[in-house]
Amino acid sequence: MHKENPQRASVLQHVSQNVRRLRHAADLSQTALSEKSGVSRRMLVAIEAGEKNVSLSTLDRVAEALEVAFSDLIQAPDVRDHSRINELAWAGEIAGSKAVLLAKATARREVELWEWRLEPGDRYCPDPDLEGWSEQLFVFEGRLTLVIGSTEYTVGAGEFFMFPSHQPHAYRNEGEVAVRFVRNVVI
Repeated sequence: MHKENPQRASVLQHVSQNVRRLRHAADLSQTALSEKSGVSRRMLVAIEAGEKNVSLSTLDRVAEALEVAFSDLIQAPDVRDHSRINELAWAGEIAGSKAVLLAKATARREVELWEWRLEPGDRYCPDPDLEGWSEQLFVFEGRLTLVIGSTEYTVGAGEFFMFPSHQPHAYRNEGEVAVRFVRNVVI
């Protein structure tokens, strides 16, 4: 295990458990998975033992060989909402460098990436999207009030939220500073 970073250690445990579970579900030996993924058997043994700090590209090859999404390997095995991941996927050599996979959604056609800024007191009230569309929001400054139907949610800086956008929804800034957030529209 990665002793210097407990978050990284938990992701290694998730990867270890998921690779082993998914390999067994696919009825593959470590040797067969090695051949199918192009990842050495020695590396797979270390990954399944939770002993190896593995690269993202290696995990991607293992996921492809197992015919699962990359996120299926790093997500906590007992999680109920498989679209909400929020797991550290990479930690750099310098403290503070990191990549966190927040969420995933199945896209039929495309994903739009938007940068938003709402000034205090402003709001955006779009028409509902088509059935099957969803939105992913990540607030990095301020506090966003998200209204879905008749329910209000507060999403603060550093937080994210996902929802099916075929229902009435609106964004509001009820704070005293601008709200800045990223919005992915999954079509």
